[in-house]
Amino acid sequence: MAFILRRPFAITATLRQTAAPKAQSITFRAFHNPPLKQHPNFFTPKTPAISTSRNVLKFRATFRRSYQQSAYNPVAQGDLRQRLIYGAGIFGATLLGINFIFNRETREDGGMPDFERRYLNDTFMHTGLGIGIIGLAARTLHMNGWSFRLMSANPWLVLGVGLVGSIGTMYGTMATRPENYVQKYGLWTAFNVTQALLLSPLFFMHPAILARAGLYTAGMMGSIAFVGATAKQEKYLYLGGPLLAGVAIVALSGLAPMVIPATAARTLMWTENIWLYGGLAVFGGFTLYDVQKVLRHARLAEQGLIPKDAVNESISLELDFLNIFIRMVQILAMSQNRRK
Repeated sequence: MAFILRRPFAITATLRQTAAPKAQSITFRAFHNPPLKQHPNFFTPKTPAISTSRNVLKFRATFRRSYQQSAYNPVAQGDLRQRLIYGAGIFGATLLGINFIFNRETREDGGMPDFERRYLNDTFMHTGLGIGIIGLAARTLHMNGWSFRLMSANPWLVLGVGLVGSIGTMYGTMATRPENYVQKYGLWTAFNVTQALLLSPLFFMHPAILARAGLYTAGMMGSIAFVGATAKQEKYLYLGGPLLAGVAIVALSGLAPMVIPATAARTLMWTENIWLYGGLAVFGGFTLYDVQKVLRHARLAEQGLIPKDAVNESISLELDFLNIFIRMVQILAMSQNRRK
């Protein structure tokens, strides 16, 4: 009915197009009329000019044109400049909102000193370099078929080997002093490659989802890092204990599908929500905590109490980025599946 109201003449126009250009008339006899004279062509069979199958195809084409009209989306149909402006507006509004809510008390020392700024920039540089190594290595492994072999392996074996490799290389990197340049960067590279070995199956996802998840993760961490860098000294360092308890709950909820039977659908749904959205909150808090911890270590290093080690600081921020990115990918994939 909605189709007929929107296009009242679509059906009649389609049927009129299917009529023969020079169709001959046929005389019919009604029961209430008197007998007619016999027409010479009365019993001559008439062959339609166009077959019924073509009529059906044209009718379907008319119906399809009405229901496949896509809605206008200025962001999707605009050029690259419009998309960049749209994304920059969202990022700026998010940054201002988070700064207004969480950062009403700014620093009392007149701003960030130069040694803190240099140390923080060095940490962010190593974080970006580590994320780049993980991305390139994961892409290379995926193109060489590693993802298929990893998905077909025993999940408990993958979990055990992945934990041993990740934790071993991470603590090996942190235990190595910055003066031992070759060993430290070698272990740090091994840590990044280990993460790439575990995350390479993400490239089964659509590249647009991965790009959007990376953009959202960078925006979220950038805004939270700005709040942590401009807040009062050691304002959010008290979050270490609660965040550690939260990450334990999130980790247990992530392991729940390997233990809970598939018949407990409601329980699995709750554990998945805790792993997704609870994990976003927990690792967003860890980003805030880690940025303030980096600034505190910068002050201690300036006093000569600890050595400067931007590699160790970057590992924590890399783990925050990876955990937020994985959850962003899953949320975007789930929203895309619901729209289908």
